[in-house]
Amino acid sequence: MNLMTRDPFFGNLLDEIFENRQSSPMRTDIYEKDGKYVIEADIPGFKKENVKIDYDKGHLTITAYQDDEKKEEEQDYIRRERYYGELTRSFYIGEVDEKKIKAKFSDGTLQLSFPKEEPKQTTKLIPIE
Repeated sequence: MNLMTRDPFFGNLLDEIFENRQSSPMRTDIYEKDGKYVIEADIPGFKKENVKIDYDKGHLTITAYQDDEKKEEEQDYIRRERYYGELTRSFYIGEVDEKKIKAKFSDGTLQLSFPKEEPKQTTKLIPIE
């Protein structure tokens, strides 16, 4: 029995779908609710302790990593599709008090919320002589 037989119509379609899914960043929704911005990022298969959130100079960065914890003896894999590595996504959110950024992780979805603040007036007119 040959497990690697390809369907002539679909060809490598499943391989292409898998490769595109693996290389795509975490899927994210951003919306406003009750005077706050909310970011929801799907990172299924990652544990809460393997997710890190950084905020620096207006940039919010989400990093999720997964190690190959299974140190199995030599296996004769026909195909191995489990993802091990790191996903990173960064957003510019402007100047926000980092103490007001709230994060929750549940069922593979990370939810971040922070207050929507009015932009500060930084434009100054320079008189022309």
